[in-house]
Amino acid sequence: MDTRRDVFQAIADPTRREIIGMIARQPCSVNTIAEQFDVTRQAISLHIKILSECGLLNIKQSGRERVCEVKFEKLNEVNEWVQQYQKLWTGKLQALKSFVEQEELQSKKIKPSINKTTSEKSKAKK
Repeated sequence: MDTRRDVFQAIADPTRREIIGMIARQPCSVNTIAEQFDVTRQAISLHIKILSECGLLNIKQSGRERVCEVKFEKLNEVNEWVQQYQKLWTGKLQALKSFVEQEELQSKKIKPSINKTTSEKSKAKK
């Protein structure tokens, strides 16, 4: 069975996100990447395979080493998906902020009249 992978599956795993971060700073060999983790080289190779299948990195043969480079274009898919929700929630939070500000204004308008009434009552009793 052929497994379909996408960029969201790739970034779902913290180890893969860390690998992307490493390679983003500088292309690295598979061995160099594996040395940075406390898991087997086979596990790292599997993570790299998934990242490659998702189109997030490119693997080039350099002598006896396999060097990994990040392909940032694929992360645009994630960015676009996140932005739609960022716009949605920004709008909702702005509406909430406006509502709270209106409530505070209404509350300030009501309180002085209550205080006047209370102080007027106090003066009248004297």
